[in-house]
Amino acid sequence: MKRVAIPLQGAQMLFVAFGALVLMPLLTGLDTNVALFTAGIGTLLFQLVTKRQVPIFLASSFAFIAPILYGVQTWGIPATMGGLMAAGCVYLMLATLVKFRGDAFIKRLLPPVVVGPVIIVIGLGLAPVAVNMALGKSGDGGLVLVDPEHALIISLASLLTTITVAIFAKGIVKLMPILAGIIVGYGLSLIFGVVDFAPVAQASWLAMPNFVAPEFNWHAIAFMIPVAIAPAVEHIGDILAISNVTGKDYMKKPGLHRTLSGDGIATIAASALGGPPNTTYSEVTGAVTLTKAFNPAIMTWTAITAILLAFIGKLGALMQTIPVPVMGGIMCLLFGSIAAVGLNSLIKNHVDLGEPRNLCIVGVTLVFGIGGMAFGIGSFSLTGISLCGIVAITMNLLLPEPQDSAEQETA
Repeated sequence: MKRVAIPLQGAQMLFVAFGALVLMPLLTGLDTNVALFTAGIGTLLFQLVTKRQVPIFLASSFAFIAPILYGVQTWGIPATMGGLMAAGCVYLMLATLVKFRGDAFIKRLLPPVVVGPVIIVIGLGLAPVAVNMALGKSGDGGLVLVDPEHALIISLASLLTTITVAIFAKGIVKLMPILAGIIVGYGLSLIFGVVDFAPVAQASWLAMPNFVAPEFNWHAIAFMIPVAIAPAVEHIGDILAISNVTGKDYMKKPGLHRTLSGDGIATIAASALGGPPNTTYSEVTGAVTLTKAFNPAIMTWTAITAILLAFIGKLGALMQTIPVPVMGGIMCLLFGSIAAVGLNSLIKNHVDLGEPRNLCIVGVTLVFGIGGMAFGIGSFSLTGISLCGIVAITMNLLLPEPQDSAEQETA
């Protein structure tokens, strides 16, 4: 009986993560079946690196949505995948530094005054895309895909459902606000007749995921590398969270260097196949908290279920029929939530913006990132998230600490 229960619990964990998992490729133009496959493979690789000690599932961080959207539109999917592979290498570099210098090094390199504004930029950088999609337009606003009146009703219904479930739902349902928003928005879309089922009819029941090989473009690589800052910090928070839930210190065993390495290897493997980058998934941590399912073998079955679903061609085609306003409504909350996480990082860590040093770092980072500042030499240029990430880190390293802070540290 117990042998049967573990695979069923694994399938349940995937259901919890499913809405958020498929939303990522739908928003960015990637293949949903590939995303399912690479989430499964990434989780298995993570378990291999961490010796299957951590009950956690891997899929893409929402912090990557805006950068991938920009990358796909600017350089195409293959070059974006090459940039994401480089971001995976950043995880491995951080893991190496943690192994030899301890996790205090990351806190010195990436303090809240750096991480906070970078996360805010990631959240708000493509806010206009969310609004355009909510109004039934293409991301750039150039095409009207759904009647604006119907689009607004659908997007608001998706948004309000997501908010309502996140705040008022109980139990395991509370962990699936995005899936609830998609279901309600999709139902309204069916009523308004804006869903096209032709792709589902044409798709095979069984099909290979549409894997994409990466290409290496220096512009895409330079853009993506700083993006890894936010998910790396998010990863540390997730490991602390799952440690608190299970009562085991995963920062020590298997160690933060192993969990970061697991994320990095999983991200490299995912992007090598055309899937979104992998990181530890907060939704599943919440499900573990509720169900007390602490056995890492459950996540093995979650990964296997994801891999098997990846070969159902009609499932991927059905996901592609979700209309733009449904995703746009959810994105309005999603992008704002990411920005709020960055703001909360500043507040929770008591970053004093009355201090000129902190104000300079945060102010310049926000304006450079959201305003679209670009520095370039010849064909090479830095802009957006990549530029503001590098600027924030550089300013933090070069600007002198306030005298009173330095005296407190000495004391």
